[in-house]
Amino acid sequence: MTIDRAARLAVYTDIVQRLSGALRAASLYSIAHPTVAEHVRGLLEALERIHRAEATVLIGFIGGEVIADDTPLLAVTAYRTELVRYMQALGINRVLVERGVTLDELTAFVQAVSHPSPAALRRLEEGGQEAEDTDFLRLDHLRAGRIPVDTTAGSWGSSAVRIRQLYSGSIEAARMIWESTRVEGAPDAPSARETVDRLAEAVDTARPLLLGLTDMKSHDEYTYSHMVNVAILTMATARSLGIEGADLRALGMAAMLHDIGKVRTPIEILNKPEALTPAERAIMRRHTTDGAVILRASRDLPRLAAIVAFEHHLRRDGSGYPEGVVRSPIGLATVLCGITDAYDAMRSNRAYQAASPAERVMAILLSNDGGQFDPDMVRRFVDLMGVYPPATVVRLTNGEVGVVVGSGGAGAAAPEVRVVFDRSGARVDPPPVRRLWERADAESAPARLAVEATIDPQQLGIDPADYL
Repeated sequence: MTIDRAARLAVYTDIVQRLSGALRAASLYSIAHPTVAEHVRGLLEALERIHRAEATVLIGFIGGEVIADDTPLLAVTAYRTELVRYMQALGINRVLVERGVTLDELTAFVQAVSHPSPAALRRLEEGGQEAEDTDFLRLDHLRAGRIPVDTTAGSWGSSAVRIRQLYSGSIEAARMIWESTRVEGAPDAPSARETVDRLAEAVDTARPLLLGLTDMKSHDEYTYSHMVNVAILTMATARSLGIEGADLRALGMAAMLHDIGKVRTPIEILNKPEALTPAERAIMRRHTTDGAVILRASRDLPRLAAIVAFEHHLRRDGSGYPEGVVRSPIGLATVLCGITDAYDAMRSNRAYQAASPAERVMAILLSNDGGQFDPDMVRRFVDLMGVYPPATVVRLTNGEVGVVVGSGGAGAAAPEVRVVFDRSGARVDPPPVRRLWERADAESAPARLAVEATIDPQQLGIDPADYL
């Protein structure tokens, strides 16, 4: 029996929520109380659903996240921070549950975690929080404690997982920055600076994966993911121009805060599912001025942030806003942020529009080449992302299906693709890489491969970020 990725993550989320519920119940009642027993039985049932397909369930408590299937479980929101802190305080960074686990073993685990014994606490104290391999509890089918990190590709502790954690953590930071601005009238500058610093470092060390993650969007998270995505896309483009250090981070800060004036936009206009009326559109457009006012008042933010907030909807042909404002030429930071803002907005699912395919968005940007946007910067952005950006799932002309992992080569429409399924539809392991700008072997495949179509990854039950 197989379970697609979305279904697996849903079950993992259920497992963590049931575990959290069992621990909270056990902290209030005796382990034999019916409420505790009900939670533990539910935990067993959820584990058995995964165990029908996989021999081992591995849950991690790393950084500030609950990790399962190499992915932060963002849906686990109710007690996530509390649960992570409690587990880490006990020295538990991972819980491993094997197929065949019994109700008695799970009950013993819940009892041990909710009421740790003096001996267990003493062992942890003697081992220290930095001990590489310290068992909190080991049963026949369950192990919990400080289990060593596997640093191989795709495993916990690997660069890929750390970048995913960085991305999800940046979205949470963006939420806090937005809320601090809404409630207090000013962004949380230290949080914004720390977030941009970490993203800037990742732009240098893991650019394809980070760019690919900007395509993994949730409608519910649009406001915050848009802040993070525009910062990533702007810094990545700037980095390709040779910009680095403090200048790169100032650009990233300006990009992250470009829409902050929308905290003053009425929520019914901001989230309206239909087209705005002319009066509503005029109110929405005030966010550029509001953003500049908010950011100019903060001495802890670079002056560039206020400038970009005010100017990011200006266009070379005069079609943008604020109306009557002319900049000739428009500054580089504003140009880059304007391009990446438009790209990410068109690529996102929103209340009033579905996401557009990447190749269509690129075509729209290129059609405005020299009109709304600076032609050199548009070409630079398309060269960086490719017509098919990282994480796009594509079908090739030979019938293979794969994930774009880089643009590279002689043309932006000829990406580097990691093949996931062969021509018959069978999964390929290990997945080979096709560089579409290279001519195939003349005898076996005389024609150069090309992208035939893009595919929704949910139809295939895969997470493109796994292959970046």
